[in-house]
Amino acid sequence: MSDDGLNQLKQRLRQFAAERDWEQFHSPKNLSMALIGEAAELLEHFQWLTEDQSQTLTPDKLAEVELELADIQLALSDSSGRQT
Repeated sequence: MSDDGLNQLKQRLRQFAAERDWEQFHSPKNLSMALIGEAAELLEHFQWLTEDQSQTLTPDKLAEVELELADIQLALSDSSGRQT
């Protein structure tokens, strides 16, 4: 994704959160906890797999991993746009 595309996505996410008054919850503590939760969900997909298995995911499992990575990116975008 280009820098412009990422910036547009961040702006849309900020607007989405503002419309719902979620910014009040976007403290460093809450955002770091959200990030760890999302990272743990990603980890669950690889837990107990061998190295080889982790590199040869089925298309369905890969799609699930991609969604978890997107959730992590969203959590990171929320934290990078926080006003202090």
